[in-house]
Amino acid sequence: MAAVFNATSNPWLDHGDNAWQLTAATFVGMQSVPGLMVFYAGIVKKKWAINSGNIPSPFPETGLLLYKEKLIFSNVIAFMCFYAFAMVMLCWVCFAYQMSFGEQWAPFLGKPGAGSSLSIMGALSQSYIPASKVLAAFPMSTMVYFQSVFAAISVILIAGAFLGRMNFLAWMVFVPLWLTFSYTTVCFSVWGGGWLFQAGVLDFAGGYVIHLSAGTAAYVGAWCIGPRLKQDREDFEPNNVPLMLVGAGLLWLGWNGFNGGAPFSSGADSAVAVLNTNICTATSLLTWMFLDIAFFKKPSVIGATQGMITGLVAITPGAGLVAGWGAIATGVLSGSIPWISLNIVGKSKLFSHIDDTLAVFHTHAVAGFLGGICTGLFATVEGCQAFALTIPGGAIAGNWNQVWIQFYSALFVIAVNVVITPIILFSIGLVIPLRMSEEDLLIGDAACHGEDAYAFYHDGAKEIDMARTASSASLALKQNTPIEILG
Repeated sequence: MAAVFNATSNPWLDHGDNAWQLTAATFVGMQSVPGLMVFYAGIVKKKWAINSGNIPSPFPETGLLLYKEKLIFSNVIAFMCFYAFAMVMLCWVCFAYQMSFGEQWAPFLGKPGAGSSLSIMGALSQSYIPASKVLAAFPMSTMVYFQSVFAAISVILIAGAFLGRMNFLAWMVFVPLWLTFSYTTVCFSVWGGGWLFQAGVLDFAGGYVIHLSAGTAAYVGAWCIGPRLKQDREDFEPNNVPLMLVGAGLLWLGWNGFNGGAPFSSGADSAVAVLNTNICTATSLLTWMFLDIAFFKKPSVIGATQGMITGLVAITPGAGLVAGWGAIATGVLSGSIPWISLNIVGKSKLFSHIDDTLAVFHTHAVAGFLGGICTGLFATVEGCQAFALTIPGGAIAGNWNQVWIQFYSALFVIAVNVVITPIILFSIGLVIPLRMSEEDLLIGDAACHGEDAYAFYHDGAKEIDMARTASSASLALKQNTPIEILG
């Protein structure tokens, strides 16, 4: 049972653990805001980011000029992330934390409610997860915040697959619903003391809870929403590679808090998790880059960032449980199997019907599933003991049953999202259109938010340009004539 806060004496409080946990939580928060915001904003198509004047209209008889507008999709996706981060925080403290880490209500769900999140005495008391009987040497407020940023980044990852067509109002409704019905179910089952936790699944920092879950939901959701405009699917060059790399760097180094904070202490297992995270990520990035060189005859910056992400994702389930050589082996696999999934299998007819804009399925679902299986293979007895687990390691320690546990746990996570995500989206679609209108897709941010990311207008030009673009786009749609907006 957790100890109650005493204003004059806190024998349970470890200041080092508390300081590291808050720091780790801030690192994870910065992966979302601004990490993924600027990563997404830099990787989107130039067409959506830069105004370079006007081009002749394809309808000369109208006398109109079709402007190459600042149709910045980067603004839309950045705001999707910003909104999700705020909405998740509010939902988390009001009810979702208790559903994820509170007293057991069902084998896969905790009792909903604010619990100690909004009570000053509860926030000051010692962290305790009742269903899993996990006790930490820092306040409950630290635990609630730490777990909230994991929940937030899970939803934000999904946005990468919906890029380029999802109605922002529909996204506003989707975020709290997916958090409530999908994330909390998986989180309690794996981490909160639910049935998979009791079965002995190994998920050190969220390979299943976050990445497999978000990657599956992203792919299924992309199918529900439908594809982007044809010209966007055929040509989607990044508008700002340095900005994309800034976001990638924030993700990589922020992952030190992501995996290093999982033990709830500043002990040796946290240090091992941080080291293994960087070993695996470097190996995965280089493996992906060498495959790009071998098959495409040149290294790709975007490919390198994808290899980085798959390495970060794959090591997450076993970051503190595997040895350094296990991190290298995981990195080789995470740099090659998702590469094949994206560049070969992903280009087949089976996958071409679903428009996953930023390949979230391949970089998070495939890598998360792979990481879970690698954990079942490479987890060491010593790593499990350091993480206060009684599980006797993975297959390398003779425990081949762990691979089976990892496998059916992954199937459960996939099934939850395959069922719940479409129900949420189709229910929203009954009230709010899931997609932006075709005209709004041609206009971009200004149609969605009334704002642009880069304001390169002289006085009065913005209103003139926007009016011309809206008029031309509307006319093109009415006449059912193909319209070309250069990228």
